[in-house]
Amino acid sequence: MLEFEKPIAELEAKLADMRHLAEANKVDVSEAVASLEEKIERLKKETFENLTRWQRVQLARHPDRPYTLDYIYAMTDDFIELHGDRTVADDKAMVGGFATMEGQSFMFIGQQKGRNTKERQLRNFGMANPEGYRKALRLMKIAEKFNKPIVTLIDTPGAFPGLEAEERGQGEAIAHNLREMFMLKVPVICIIIGEGASGGALGIAIGDRVLMLENSWYSVISPENCSNILWRTWNYKEQAAEALKLTANDMFSNGLVDGIIKEPLGGAHTALSEVAETLKETIFKNLKELNAQSAEERISDRMDKFGAMGVVAE
Repeated sequence: MLEFEKPIAELEAKLADMRHLAEANKVDVSEAVASLEEKIERLKKETFENLTRWQRVQLARHPDRPYTLDYIYAMTDDFIELHGDRTVADDKAMVGGFATMEGQSFMFIGQQKGRNTKERQLRNFGMANPEGYRKALRLMKIAEKFNKPIVTLIDTPGAFPGLEAEERGQGEAIAHNLREMFMLKVPVICIIIGEGASGGALGIAIGDRVLMLENSWYSVISPENCSNILWRTWNYKEQAAEALKLTANDMFSNGLVDGIIKEPLGGAHTALSEVAETLKETIFKNLKELNAQSAEERISDRMDKFGAMGVVAE
């Protein structure tokens, strides 16, 4: 439980106790229950509408927050996972495969974290190696070959920074993905569902539409690492988060993403099915718009959009 969630949890515990006692003693406390429910709702609204940037980072990392496979299984009618980069190995931190939604086939690709220690080790905490990015690109090329739209779900604290990853060409693999994704002829929709850190996120985030869930974050560096570089300690991570302006609202106001997907009060982990349905509707809405364009128009718009980001002074 996150620190700012504790007052809400205390009230919810009181509400549960009240209902239990009322049921055990056959007492009508409907008015008190209704009043407490209203108080909880007000507190939730007040809390989650006024989160600091660091608190949103914490919410994006909530241990119960849905991961890529959670959304895929919740949204799709079937999912056939594809494995391997055909060069080195099958990176478990990067997952992908064909799936069907409402009769339409998609190629889904995304980083996957783990729920427990064993899974986290298997998934490398959602940090892909070079073979993960090469695997992602291989799947994108398959989707292009069969004219299937691509949906990427981004949730990573960054690409794996180990020595072995660098020896196998981590930077080259990500750079290759960036170049190739600009030229994909099929619609590409990218959604940051949790953490979107650095090139590890960008390696599968070049798309016609780049969207963010309300409580996700997207930045060149995490607040902790930024604090460590500037102050030689993690103690200033909250100040770093404020300076980085990494929330969905910040990204949208700066023109770096194309839209924000609302989450239920309390965050995506409180209502997976609701968020999955919202994601599905958003994907189809954007796909309809992108299908109205030719492949050449989409590629041109994609390049113009990313080329216009940032400030150039001469």
